[in-house]
Amino acid sequence: MGFTIGGIREIRSGSRRRGRTTECTAVAEYTGLWGWDVVPGARAAGRRCSCGDKGCAAPGAHPLGLGPGVPAGATLDDVTKVWSEAPGAAVLLPVGRTFDVIDVAEQAGSRAMVRLERMGLPLGPVMATPAGRAHFFVAPGASAELPELLYRMGWDDADLDLHCLGPGDHVTAPPSDLAGLGPVRWLRPPSLDTAADPPQARLLLGTLAYICHRSAAA
Repeated sequence: MGFTIGGIREIRSGSRRRGRTTECTAVAEYTGLWGWDVVPGARAAGRRCSCGDKGCAAPGAHPLGLGPGVPAGATLDDVTKVWSEAPGAAVLLPVGRTFDVIDVAEQAGSRAMVRLERMGLPLGPVMATPAGRAHFFVAPGASAELPELLYRMGWDDADLDLHCLGPGDHVTAPPSDLAGLGPVRWLRPPSLDTAADPPQARLLLGTLAYICHRSAAA
């Protein structure tokens, strides 16, 4: 995919040499090492959104609309050029391209991670938001397949706190904060094995649905 560990070393040394921002360094890792697209997003300042719209429906949690953003494979210089047009912008990852996201409560997600690891099932990157949610990165297409997958597993009639994000959605990524609530963090950081090739949703969904169901019952 055109990115190497050596390349990211150059990114990191370049960031120190030129005094790049934390956001630029993180974005360059996402594009150069993990092969993800990134777009600059709004931040929340109090109850207002940095986009300037007083009636913003999603303050601090949406793209700024400054063009296509930064594509996978972009260099630190490319990132810096885009971010210079929106200093302090949040780091947003477009969903539905390299990955979809299964969204569950963080407590349920943490319990599911332990169970999945014990079962030896593959896990991709997992993020935790300050709103108490866990985001499991899975192969693209999961959002379209979710109803059928839940039906096949017998969970279609259950009242589950489980959702799937797909094309058109974005997730806020570290080191940015979400909607003024606090920073997003990694529960399971991306790796070379899983960032560009996350697991199929069907491999995780049964366990996630079971844990969500048990959490609701408790």
